[in-house]
Amino acid sequence: SGLFTIIGVTAGAGNVGAIALAPVALTLAGFTSAGIAASSMAASMMSSAAIANGGGVAAGSLVALLQSAAAGAAGIPLAGQAFVGAVGAAAGAAASMASNCT
Repeated sequence: SGLFTIIGVTAGAGNVGAIALAPVALTLAGFTSAGIAASSMAASMMSSAAIANGGGVAAGSLVALLQSAAAGAAGIPLAGQAFVGAVGAAAGAAASMASNCT
């Protein structure tokens, strides 16, 4: 769908594209500067993380890091940029493989 298209495009454009479009992908997933959007992929991730941690989202968890990046608290540090690039490339590859199976 739309998110996989954005991720696939960013993966195709390389890590520079993934880093540049990371805010767009985060927003499409539901991580916004105002918080996690209701009924989004981010809300589902937050719910799962809270259940797994006994009711709260752990500081430093993937959900916390993505929300922090979306909120622009400190920008995306170099390690985060590398992670976003790697995840974008992997998700793009997976989406490409899935689309080739149909």
